[in-house]
Amino acid sequence: MNPMIIEQAARFVRQELAEESSGHDWRHIERVWKLARRIGAEEGADLFICELAALLHDIADEKLNESEAAGLAKVRGWLEEHDVDAEAASCVMEIISTMSFKGGKGGGMRTIEGRVVQDADRLDALGAIGIARTFAYSGAKGQLTYDPDLPWRDDMTPEEYRKGRSTAVNHFHEKLFKLKDLMNTKTARELAQERHAYMEEFLERFLAEWNGKM
Repeated sequence: MNPMIIEQAARFVRQELAEESSGHDWRHIERVWKLARRIGAEEGADLFICELAALLHDIADEKLNESEAAGLAKVRGWLEEHDVDAEAASCVMEIISTMSFKGGKGGGMRTIEGRVVQDADRLDALGAIGIARTFAYSGAKGQLTYDPDLPWRDDMTPEEYRKGRSTAVNHFHEKLFKLKDLMNTKTARELAQERHAYMEEFLERFLAEWNGKM
């Protein structure tokens, strides 16, 4: 593993996403990076690939770029500029381009490194951090906290998931509660259990207060 490239990637992402307020900021990346290291070590993955993909994954996020293609081009350009080995760069690009949830329509990950990074990113959408990020993102998108007259959506195209009308509370049902059963690795499945349970407790309390029962 080349620690200099990892250090340069961390510095680049910190500069790019320091002021991002939708829950896809540098601190999110930092948490995913740490989780990817932890899960990758447990699962015997190539840690250089895991760390580099974890660090760069949201640079390509279509929510933060003109398009998915523009975001991926930005990542590809950075890898070329920093002389990342062609095979390693190809692995990183494959992971970043295929790991998104996409309304539940995202495909499976081909490599153990891809499965590790996808799990790390999904774990950061769960638990107390996941709750905080959900409300931050909904606010940034101009969505309501909750509307009991707006039902959550069970089946969506990626386009509907990205641009359809929803609420922060609906997002628990549309994505967050599904993630526990979508974890790829044994390590992540174990970590997801408690985070999932915490979200269930939170939402139960939220709805009880909303309805004046507490």
